[in-house]
Amino acid sequence: MLEIIGLVLALSGALLCLTAAIGLLRFRDVPSRLHAATKPQVLGLALIAAGIAVALQSWTVAAFLVPIVLIQLAVAPLAAHMVGRQAYRNGRIDRDTLVVDELD
Repeated sequence: MLEIIGLVLALSGALLCLTAAIGLLRFRDVPSRLHAATKPQVLGLALIAAGIAVALQSWTVAAFLVPIVLIQLAVAPLAAHMVGRQAYRNGRIDRDTLVVDELD
């Protein structure tokens, strides 16, 4: 039974990662692509890690996966912020479409 739960969690995470990849290809501007890349990707990784931990039923594996997910939770928003900031500085963002321009 736990293997099935782990499989469902892992497949849900893989589906979220797939939607993130599709979003990267479909969206046109940098902020939309960053949103598509970070939000579902982090949750997808967390679900895949939870699925692996549940399916293997090992505290050692769970203890190994928790820091990976926590590091991803910390690093992904920072990386997206830095990429967005650099895209703004290089003129890759259409400033007319911004509601609030705090970097100007």
